[in-house]
Amino acid sequence: MTDDTDRHAMKMAKKKAARDKIMATKTDKKGLVIVHTGKGKGKSSAAFGMIFRCIAHDMKCAVVQFIKGGMSTGERDLILNKFSDTCAFHTMGEGFTWETQDKSRDIEMAQAAWAKAKELILDETNHMVLLDEINIAIRYDYVSAAEVVDFLKNHKPQMTHVVLTGRNAHEDLIELADLVTEMELVKHPFRSGIKAQIGVEF
Repeated sequence: MTDDTDRHAMKMAKKKAARDKIMATKTDKKGLVIVHTGKGKGKSSAAFGMIFRCIAHDMKCAVVQFIKGGMSTGERDLILNKFSDTCAFHTMGEGFTWETQDKSRDIEMAQAAWAKAKELILDETNHMVLLDEINIAIRYDYVSAAEVVDFLKNHKPQMTHVVLTGRNAHEDLIELADLVTEMELVKHPFRSGIKAQIGVEF
């Protein structure tokens, strides 16, 4: 048993030394462009996890929702009721496109959301800005992918993190991003007839 313990300790010591060597080379800091995409659930949920981390560290942040409408959600209600001094929250959409059925209005709202997003990103007091479901707005050409990429590449303050969520992220946005996570759908209760539930989806 002692031999096993010693072998394990030596193995972990080597692993730690290798890891420490790698970590010693990681000294840079920068504001990241982060993309959450894919067909699986959890894109916005993961992004809001980072927003709540910022709030917990008393770092100013902001959220702009591009597609989702005015329905009550746990994250929005909590931020507006408890943390509005730390996190600005702007719900700029009026619901999913199949609900609004008014393309010109959807484009107008998406353009207003993008204008607000740029304003918040340029405000260097914001540590992080979440652009929730912007990938959907880009996919439907409500917002220009080229304009978003150009703005993030050439105008985003150096230390500001920007998180962009939604399915079908544009390939140019993926190429620009520092961190891209694709949520893979394995199973979803909706396919078994279970509707969206409070505390899980909203």
